[in-house]
Amino acid sequence: MHDDVTGRLAARTLELVDVPSESRDEAALAAHVLAVLGDAGVPARDAGDTCVLAGAIAQAPAPGRPLVILAGHLDTVPTQGNRPGRHDGGAVHGLGASDMKAALAVMIELACDLDPRETAVDVGYLFFGREELPVAESALTPLLGREPGLLGADLVLMMEPTDNTIHAGCLGNLNATWSFHGRSGHSGRPWTADNAIHRAARGIAALADLPYVEHEHDGLVFTEAVSVTRVAGGIADNVVPDLTTAHVNYRYPPGLPAADAEARLRAWCEPFGTLEIVSNAPSAPVVLDHPLVRSLRDHGDLPVHAKQAWTPIAEFAAFGLPAVNFGPGDPQQAHRRDEHVTDAALRRSYDVLRAFATTG
Repeated sequence: MHDDVTGRLAARTLELVDVPSESRDEAALAAHVLAVLGDAGVPARDAGDTCVLAGAIAQAPAPGRPLVILAGHLDTVPTQGNRPGRHDGGAVHGLGASDMKAALAVMIELACDLDPRETAVDVGYLFFGREELPVAESALTPLLGREPGLLGADLVLMMEPTDNTIHAGCLGNLNATWSFHGRSGHSGRPWTADNAIHRAARGIAALADLPYVEHEHDGLVFTEAVSVTRVAGGIADNVVPDLTTAHVNYRYPPGLPAADAEARLRAWCEPFGTLEIVSNAPSAPVVLDHPLVRSLRDHGDLPVHAKQAWTPIAEFAAFGLPAVNFGPGDPQQAHRRDEHVTDAALRRSYDVLRAFATTG
């Protein structure tokens, strides 16, 4: 397994792990990627705001052939003492190894290895920043707005960690602040006050009693779920509080418009307190019937799963671009202190994508 390609993939992943790129600090990695591609003779350009375009999307793509974009985000979550990385036991260990510097390595090595004259599709490579932040801060949506050439893509493969399976569709991701108002008073005479924490407890208990609801799309099951993820309140040990706040996270299924998801959450929460929407990242549709997705599945005999999370395929979908998730990282490894990706997973991703690109 440790032939030249596998060794290069592992070495490239480790190299990328060791370039710091926490969200909002991706500039150095964007410059590094641009330099590596330029040194290899790959058409590439700085698209601004920590975005790099390479391959067929760095120039005018050839007419008459499908355009497939491989997309990857440059940023990671904050370090947990897991950088620099290391290569050990047939795996690359370190911050972002799975999410998603492994995918970036596969993209770079494919860009360096694929001869556009020998491919059945035009392949573009899109690198962007700030994916790990709320969608309002993403560098991708503004990029799609200012680069109309990207909107001609026939398919986008978002290389989020999927353990080399296809994850189709994605959940919407709504975040809100839920405030409960009461009246402060002495805890020795609580009947003279109105306890905001008790109000919150009643509302949170009602939300917790809502069932998880399964929704099927093209044979894939997505689970709708709402959770309270943080609670804050209290003034002193002997004071009945007049304000308590909670953070609510609502994951809603494909097919439910963002505005309807917001209305649904308000109907659950506002009988108990006031709700302020902080962010609302729409869901993405399932596109398994797309001929290029079928081709990708056939080339790798790839299983298909529902994406029980949000990914940037929703940003592509908002611009009318069909997209699925496919990448070498294991989603169970994402954001962990002991994050890693195996050499075998890197090679599997590279081989599937190379076969897909060269034979269509």
